Amino acid sequence: MLSHPFDQLTSADLRAAGSLKWTMFPDTIGAFVAEMDFGVAPVITSAIDEALAAGLTGYLPQHLDAALREATARRYTERHGWTLAPDQVRLVPDVIVALEFTIKNFTSPDAAIIVPTPAYMPFLSVPPRHGRGVIEVPSIRDGDRWVMDLDGIAAAFAAGGEMLVLCNPHNPLGTVATRDELVQVAAVVTDAGGRVFADEIHAPLVYAPATHIPYASVSPAAAAHTVTAASASKAWNLAGLKCAQIIFSATESLEKWEADGGWTGHGTSTLGAVANLAAYTAGEAWLDDVVSYLDGNRRLLAELVEDLPGVHVSMPEGTYIALLDFRETGLSGDLGAWFREHAGVAMTDGAACGEAAIGFTRFVFAMPRPILREAIERIGRALRER
Repeated sequence: MLSHPFDQLTSADLRAAGSLKWTMFPDTIGAFVAEMDFGVAPVITSAIDEALAAGLTGYLPQHLDAALREATARRYTERHGWTLAPDQVRLVPDVIVALEFTIKNFTSPDAAIIVPTPAYMPFLSVPPRHGRGVIEVPSIRDGDRWVMDLDGIAAAFAAGGEMLVLCNPHNPLGTVATRDELVQVAAVVTDAGGRVFADEIHAPLVYAPATHIPYASVSPAAAAHTVTAASASKAWNLAGLKCAQIIFSATESLEKWEADGGWTGHGTSTLGAVANLAAYTAGEAWLDDVVSYLDGNRRLLAELVEDLPGVHVSMPEGTYIALLDFRETGLSGDLGAWFREHAGVAMTDGAACGEAAIGFTRFVFAMPRPILREAIERIGRALRER
């Protein structure tokens, strides 16, 4: 007997829903887009329905903007112990827009952006679009965990890097940094006179005993050199609704926003703000159920991968993304394309996440458990037939 309603969703159901994840590569299992297959929390559906019934489809009104900024500050204060005021929060369409604002306003035109790798793919591709270089700093293993290479980051600052992209919880490694680790990062950045862009979009998706610590909260120095980005989009499956939050922990940073006239926030979706507000104020019960389900998925993934000769995975501490390590199998080239063709499983080739991820694939495990099992079985069968 199926143990959870999510288990009852089939590939046909998901494909019929029409998402990019399930239609870009027909007849494959979609595991390459960082979104979930679990639909939308009923409280969010109700909030959007009410907004539509009221005709709230125009430009973002000030009262909604203010309510979401207040809810964001309250969530960080109550959930993560970082006391924020609503005036420190502004709305943007998505985290990448926040990254672009930070790059343009806090780095020089010939600067380099430091990106610990493997990395979320746009962190490597966006800086060059704004005339900045990228310095990749491969992450290192600390037992079963992947952690940032602090010496490598210090060397990258010395080589011309001006800003560190700190993704925590980490996409795609799944690492949730400890307070001590973040304090050490802050010391390196402070010594270098550098900046940090902290992507905390996956903060609600953390598995016990790990705890999300906002980077800018670990010290006054960290607060002074950081711009933080957050959103309900990953945890509540709202990426297409285009709403995120940029958080300023230093007066100087907020002044940059005001000098820009808030133009960066133009394009934030009104319905996205409605959805984010409902998530932050009434979506916790749904999220708790989802995190519990994902916890089971990550454990099942690790168990299934153990049966694949030459394949390894580190247990994610947060997010719903994992890296599958195929380096011992002898596979080479575009592994994403190979597994789409030979296994019918659509994953991201690790090379897109940086040189350190060559030989890996990025696998999104936020799917119904029977489909997760089928995906790994297909991968195993393809490897055996090879």
